Amino acid sequence: MRSLIRDLLASAAPADSVQAAGWVRTRRDSKAFSFVSLNDGSCLGNLQVIADVGIPGSEDLVRMSTGASVAVEGKLIPSQGGEQAWELQATSIRLLGEAPEDFPLQKKGHSPEFLRSIAHLRPRTNLYGAMFRVRSRMSHAVHRFFAERSFYYVHTPIITASDCEGAGEMFRVTTIDPLAGKAKSYGEDFFGKAAHLTVSGQLEGELFATALGNIYTFGPTFRAENSNTSRHAAEFWMIEPEMAFCDLQGDMDLAEAMVKYLVREALDHQDGDLSIFEKFVDKGLRARLEFVADNSFERISYTDAVEILKKSGKSFEYPVEYGLNLQSEHERWLTEEHFKKPTTIFNYPKEIKPFYMRLNDDDKTVTAMDLLVPGIGEIVGGSQREERLDVLLANMERHGLSTEDYSWYIDTRKYGSVPHAGFGMGFERMLMFVTGMQNIRDVIPFVRTPGQCEF
Repeated sequence: MRSLIRDLLASAAPADSVQAAGWVRTRRDSKAFSFVSLNDGSCLGNLQVIADVGIPGSEDLVRMSTGASVAVEGKLIPSQGGEQAWELQATSIRLLGEAPEDFPLQKKGHSPEFLRSIAHLRPRTNLYGAMFRVRSRMSHAVHRFFAERSFYYVHTPIITASDCEGAGEMFRVTTIDPLAGKAKSYGEDFFGKAAHLTVSGQLEGELFATALGNIYTFGPTFRAENSNTSRHAAEFWMIEPEMAFCDLQGDMDLAEAMVKYLVREALDHQDGDLSIFEKFVDKGLRARLEFVADNSFERISYTDAVEILKKSGKSFEYPVEYGLNLQSEHERWLTEEHFKKPTTIFNYPKEIKPFYMRLNDDDKTVTAMDLLVPGIGEIVGGSQREERLDVLLANMERHGLSTEDYSWYIDTRKYGSVPHAGFGMGFERMLMFVTGMQNIRDVIPFVRTPGQCEF
């Protein structure tokens, strides 16, 4: 059986017979032997293979250029160099797949823009290999966080007939050919009504929270928003817990605990992958993450946040006024310059928030909260949900929503309604925070943005 290079490099003892396979990073030749640096994607480190001239397969060494795939058998022995503890003395080496001279990932620096154009190959680079291993481990950590707190994992639909956010920025799902030139009604379409890709699993999650107690969803969501920024994508992953018998305070507590948990996961359990981001992306990354993991978060109301921003004396591109949404530049100033720590802002004006958020007693604000982190801005958005039937119906009327279309949602307020709360965390934004990567296009395998739908 093939051994992972990660395990070979961490071996406690030499071994007389091991097998390894991977892709060639570099090869150096002498008259008697070749040094082949091999990586199989299991870790950041490479395994140095010493292949003597004359062993089976050595006749193909000249064809084992950067990017080629090879399989090796040999002895794991102490390394003569100082970069790693072990190296492989090959007893046979076999070329599996050649990589000609036009292989685009030669040993030199490549820009993020270039690597995005070859997203099918960029996981073979050190930086992006580390990125997607971190993404995998952080995904497991999300499930572990909720399992440790007795949450149930619910799979909510990707195709839906409801718009959770009410913004209308949804991708349509249809079998009607728009180029056919023949007008058809939704009744003739596949689902018999207008259907879209989901913008959130929240509403369906609320249904299950009112039956199972504490649940979470974790899956892809879609926004047909023509936004070309470093933080937005048309397809991204969301983590959305919903908790019955919970208020805004409990919602903020869970969101802050989750951020700390995932940051600690990134710090403690990434098998050295974080080091490449510290070296090439953000030299202060580890110190910032340690600070977030070990310190409390700031909590302020939206009203207080607006006042702080207005009195800051700083000239912002976007205006700061009560009743307007806070922009990324405002959020980052609060976390990076004013409080110098993650900050949770709560109780937003009802006019700028969706219909499902609970109305406060002042009849002006809702129990909404946004958790902001340095370098990114908003990473979590949530609220206590409106559990009172009469108030929910009034909210829906104010937002122009059809009670018939949302009858199933209204039923949860008619039959045994309870206080409940939840939030959504953008998984890619969390990954940007823990790696220091500045563009969402660099933390998702295949990006979907306006004008970009390759692979």
